[in-house]
Amino acid sequence: MRRRDFVKACAVGAGCAGLAPASLFADAGLRPRRYQRSRLVQSSGEPLRLGELEQLRNYVFSYPYRATPAFLLDLGTSVPGEQSLRTEAGETYRSRHGVGPKHSVVAFSAICAHKLAHPTPAVSYIRFREARGNDEPATGVISCCAENSLYDPVAGGRVLDGPAKQPLAAVLLEHDAAADELFAVGTLGGELFDRFFTEFEARLSLEYPDGNAREAAAEDVVVEPLSRFSDNIMRC
Repeated sequence: MRRRDFVKACAVGAGCAGLAPASLFADAGLRPRRYQRSRLVQSSGEPLRLGELEQLRNYVFSYPYRATPAFLLDLGTSVPGEQSLRTEAGETYRSRHGVGPKHSVVAFSAICAHKLAHPTPAVSYIRFREARGNDEPATGVISCCAENSLYDPVAGGRVLDGPAKQPLAAVLLEHDAAADELFAVGTLGGELFDRFFTEFEARLSLEYPDGNAREAAAEDVVVEPLSRFSDNIMRC
């Protein structure tokens, strides 16, 4: 994608970060953070095409670090962005639009903002699920069974219920429509990565004996269904 076209796409809310003019985010409070631009790929190494995503299904990939999981979701409905959000520290920001032809594809850090529950190969206490009744958003919620925190993925990961003190951090996506390729380019919102690496240092040292759990995500990052990534998915 040409740089001119990419900046134009950012200006209409495609969820990009880092290359757009600073004035674009002048009224947004907390600024997006730019990380490795990682192309999302299938296990075969082929690029992940948006048309291959199953709507309302949990997908997982590692971003912005090798050991930090993130959710990729096609919510099947337009995600409008511009939601006013606030971190636990009081920093304000606005959510970004979904990407893709229907602006329906979003991504979030899969680390719960309460006690950092997250998907592991053994178990996942956090997942996206469809709505249960009229008291939940019709599109569905991201639910953490560890302490029953609920987040709204259409509203930028806003906390709906439970002890979490801030929204899930968003992973900013860029869709190259010409090549139909999807990239993770940064994050927006309250990050918990430092706390994550501190609290899970012992386990991560076993899972990543080479010591590179905190290494930046690769240029190509594999996306897989949560059902394949975790042996047990808790339901609550």
